[in-house]
Formats: sequence, structure tokens, C-alpha cells
Amino acid sequence: MKGQEWYQATEVAEEYEEKRFSRGGRLIDRREKQAVLDAIGPVEGKRVLEIACGTGRFTVMLAERGADIVGLDISSAMLQQGRHKARNAGVADHLEFMRGDAARLPFPDDYFDTVFAMRFFHLADTPASFLSEMCRVSSEQVFFDTFAGPSTRSIYNWLLPMGSRLYSLDDVEKLLADTGLALVDAEHDWILPYGFYRKIPDAVAEPIRDMDSAIGETILGDPLASVSYWNTHVE
Repeated sequence: MKGQEWYQATEVAEEYEEKRFSRGGRLIDRREKQAVLDAIGPVEGKRVLEIACGTGRFTVMLAERGADIVGLDISSAMLQQGRHKARNAGVADHLEFMRGDAARLPFPDDYFDTVFAMRFFHLADTPASFLSEMCRVSSEQVFFDTFAGPSTRSIYNWLLPMGSRLYSLDDVEKLLADTGLALVDAEHDWILPYGFYRKIPDAVAEPIRDMDSAIGETILGDPLASVSYWNTHVE
């Protein structure tokens, strides 16, 4: 797994959200949370597993909406941040954070209604094995995002110390076919890469994001998008 040691560092966990979701990065946080909510729908009473939950951005959000949710991550430092967030939100008794390996999920078959992962597959060295495990423990739905190539993300990748795995439509279709998942729908977004937004203040990011979204609504939007959200059903 790319960047595994980096993500497990305490100092990275403590600064993770501040560095990624402040300034123009707030737009990214807002869009990602909406993508999860749009895909999963009403969550009250649903049994949900989040893979690579990190600091619990989505885990806590769904717990606040009534989900019976488990957040799994390999980083103890990230999970500590998630537990702190859950206490502050008053939902610490309504969710579980668990340290574990996404390649060997400690749950029986069909245990969850929905399994999802955000910001995970760009780091996966064996994506088929991870997706297969997600499919195994889900009875209904698997949702995940990928970074797209070719796109502006390809250029941004050159600047990253560990890079990212980029996926074409063919790559994702093969993954789904190999793991027994049927595509329900997909959304494609972000002409400009995430890293660009994190470097600029809100006042500048908002109008640029409006332009980005406007291009995304044209016929050029899907081919140029750097991020895709995949909503799938277990066959």
C-alpha cells in the first residue's frame, strides 16, 4: 500500500484535516461528503462499514445521521483523531473505530448493508483484492472513488512524493466484473486536481470551483474529470 508508513505517523494524523480541508480544501470536503450522502441515501438503521476511515470525517457524519457504522483503518494515530472527533460530536457511543487490514476484513460475509471507501483506491497496490473483500462483507452496496487518468491529476502526480494510482473507465469496469459488482451509477468531477484548491484561499477557490463545475456540466466534463465516484450493487 502506497504511503502506509506516512499515513500512520502521529504528526500526519494530527495535521491531516487542517492541511487538506482548510482554505480552498473546504470545497473538497463539502463535495466528498455530499457524494457519500447522495450514494448511500438515508442511513438511519443501516449497518455501514467505512474502509480506510482515517480521521473519521465520514464515519462521524453518518453516525450523526443514525447509521450503525464501523470505521476501519490501519493507522492508530488516525483512529485516535476519529475518536476525538466522535466525542466532540456526541456520537462516540453510536459508532466503532477499529484498527484492521482492508485486505483481510474481520467480518463475516454479507455483514453490512453498505461498504464504502473514500481516498483509498489511489493508494491500493492490489485494488482487486481490496474491492473483493468489500464486496464479500456487503449484502447490498459498495461505493468508492478513484482518481482518473489521463486528467490534470496526471500532471499533479509528478509533484507528489508517493504518487497515486490512476484509473481509466476500462480499469474500473474490469475491477467490477472481477469482483461481482454491478455499476448503478457514476459521477465524475473536478477538472482541476485537489491539490490546487488546497493552496488557495476560500475567496479565490469559490469562483474557480464555479468555473470548474460549469465545465463539468458540458460534454467535456466526464473526459476531463480527475475524480470519479462509483456506486455499485452486489450481484
